Amino acid sequence: MTAEYKVHGDIAVITLNNPPINGLGHATRVAITRHLEQANADGAVKAIVLTGAGRAFSGGADITEFGTPRATQEPNLLSVILAVENSAKPVVAAMHSIAMGGGLELPLGCHYRIAAPGCKVGLPEVRLGLIPGAGGTQRLPRVMGVETALNLIVSGEPVNSELLAQQPGQKLFDKMSASAESLMEEAIAFARSVAGTRPLPRVRDLPCKHPMGDAYFQFARNMVKGMAKNFPAPLKCVDAVEAATQKKFDDGMAFEREIFINLMFTPESRALRHLFIAERAASKIADVPASTPKREIKSVGVIGAGTMGGGISMNFLNAGIPVTMLETKQDALDRGLATIRKNYESQVKKGKLKQDKYEQRMALLKPTLAYEDLKDADLVIEAVFEDIGVKQQVFEKLDQVAKPGAILASNTSTLDVNRIADFTKRPQDVVGLHFFSPANVMKLLEVVRGAKTGKDVMATVMDAAKKIRKTAVVSGVCDGFIGNRMIEQYSRQAGFLLDEGASPQQVDRAVEKFGFAMGPFRMGDLAGNDIGWAIRKRRAQERPNLKYSRSADKLCELGRFGQKTGAGWYDYQAGKRDAIASELVNKMIEAHRKELGIAPRKISDDEIVQRLVFSLVNEAAHILQEGIAARPSDIDMVYITGYGFPIHRGGPMLYADQVGLFNVVQAMKRFQQNPNDDAAFWEPAPLLARLAAEGGTFS
Repeated sequence: MTAEYKVHGDIAVITLNNPPINGLGHATRVAITRHLEQANADGAVKAIVLTGAGRAFSGGADITEFGTPRATQEPNLLSVILAVENSAKPVVAAMHSIAMGGGLELPLGCHYRIAAPGCKVGLPEVRLGLIPGAGGTQRLPRVMGVETALNLIVSGEPVNSELLAQQPGQKLFDKMSASAESLMEEAIAFARSVAGTRPLPRVRDLPCKHPMGDAYFQFARNMVKGMAKNFPAPLKCVDAVEAATQKKFDDGMAFEREIFINLMFTPESRALRHLFIAERAASKIADVPASTPKREIKSVGVIGAGTMGGGISMNFLNAGIPVTMLETKQDALDRGLATIRKNYESQVKKGKLKQDKYEQRMALLKPTLAYEDLKDADLVIEAVFEDIGVKQQVFEKLDQVAKPGAILASNTSTLDVNRIADFTKRPQDVVGLHFFSPANVMKLLEVVRGAKTGKDVMATVMDAAKKIRKTAVVSGVCDGFIGNRMIEQYSRQAGFLLDEGASPQQVDRAVEKFGFAMGPFRMGDLAGNDIGWAIRKRRAQERPNLKYSRSADKLCELGRFGQKTGAGWYDYQAGKRDAIASELVNKMIEAHRKELGIAPRKISDDEIVQRLVFSLVNEAAHILQEGIAARPSDIDMVYITGYGFPIHRGGPMLYADQVGLFNVVQAMKRFQQNPNDDAAFWEPAPLLARLAAEGGTFS
């Protein structure tokens, strides 16, 4: 049952009951209208209360219906709101917990609204590349004023009901309940008090004007344009709200709907909706049901106080979980503590963290030089040097001191988690937790599932990821897991492009124009070019026939490891991060080309983008076929949250779908003909080849 109907004396109560957030899917819409008819047909009923069961009034539309016939199947949300608005008996919305999107537009169609304290109210459609499509842009300005409403609509941010209730002249809430617990009692009493009111008040009949309309909306467009970047929806929000001030209500509704439908079919909206669903899908593991028992994580140990270890520690401190941070030398431990303090003090100075919160977090941190101090930790994460011998020493020691049932995690970015697990007598307790640098900032967490990792361990670490506000994506065991295995091919292509005639500046500019946060060479300088150098040295032993450009090795032989040394692919001035083109590097690349006997050619930005992005796609197709990633959308989440792939393109897999997999394969066949590239790599992965031949897509 998606909505329940009960009568309390002369008041009918319709309760949305579609867990977890009472989404307004088709079945729920049908139930609302049926119960509304039932209440209006009952002579004993004088008024109606509409509310939601559980932990939400309503979170809005069912996003899985977007783009499907169910989304417009009658009664659609517009029809439901019209039925509520035209009810012969007063309808009172009793709002609590969450009233978002369609879950706010529905109350705006009611005659009265009463809200509980702490109710999160908002219209987040812009975050899906859309505008509110069921009257939000037309009704909200009428009850909140044009400026407040436009700010809510453009930001997509939820606001607490108490704050909105304090806005001068607001007509959104007719009443605030004393508490969430008393909401229904007060709503029924309020409904009884307005039962005889005629005519019934309707939001659509309220005036909507701005005293300086033209000037205000031009100002709003200028502000929004600067923030919207690659997304059309925010500016369209301004257009729709402006229409509310200029058009008759029904004409404004038609204008809103036209914009909504047009945005629905934009690649940007498709990308944002795809990522919304992908983020939720990533948290689900097929053979680890939600009912799987979880281990308690009350305390955490972190081995290593460097940049990564300190950042990992901060995640847990921020969540109120005590951390014991271990180092082998006092000076390294002191440096790590100083860095954590500096990071928190910077947040305090900027007003992002209160002094008492800073002090509380630091009080949760215990520095130590003794492994014995990790004996009571529920979860221990090592963040030591990326070398299998070093990892072996750490895990053999942990196996001796960690308590039974403790989860032992490696922050390795490339190494074999199964080998690491076998350094212990408890491989079922070992898992990979690959944080991305800086670990206290980056959202992505690759959870690497070993062959023997327990299901309860997987359930526990996925839950812990939520607590520390990470987007967790599960990977199987392979060299580099999902993200770094793919980025290796991307980096190889960047090197080949240098050999053939491009400069680091051109490659970075082309990719950043495509939408990446940072090009491959700027990214290398930020991360440290010596990291890739160490991996290539290991690769040379393990896979001696793998082809690389030698330009990156030559750069490292010059000691140009990036920003940390003040010189990498670019030059850097002390204390600044601005990348300055390096004449020395350009001459080094030219000399290397001559050694290879390659005559430089002009390379287009389109070729640069295609070779870099399609290299990700082809490697990802292999990863999917091997079962390293569970679904294409998981790979998109890795690249959006960990590697700066442009959000408006939805990740490499969705982007490939939008280009067309046939076209991707055709481009790869062209790249195979390039004598300076790796022809074997550009052989389409079997999964990609099959989908392209069938006219299929990854999604």
